[in-house]
Amino acid sequence: MAAVTDFIVAALVLAGAAFALIGSFGLAKLSTIYTRLHGPTKASTLGVGCILIGSALHFSMSGTGVSLHELTITLFLFITAPVSAHLVIKAAMKLDPSARPAPPATPAQDDAPPR
Repeated sequence: MAAVTDFIVAALVLAGAAFALIGSFGLAKLSTIYTRLHGPTKASTLGVGCILIGSALHFSMSGTGVSLHELTITLFLFITAPVSAHLVIKAAMKLDPSARPAPPATPAQDDAPPR
């Protein structure tokens, strides 16, 4: 049973590290604030979340009990990271209206299907 738990913990930690690495590449390579914020927000949420869940699983199975601090941090991260990214994007759109994405085109009469 301990080998299975160790394998799951190692997989979660490696997945978390991979997500964090991918997010750092996104931060370095993407050009605008809209695309630049998207990659690291998603990757940090998944990366740190996987690492914290793996750590909580490891310490709960090692006999020290479930760490409520790690679970609380994970829950707080999953709630606040997307909300803060959304607010940063809204502020960027308000400060620079010319950088907003174009609205979708309205359908014309010619685009309607024939009857």
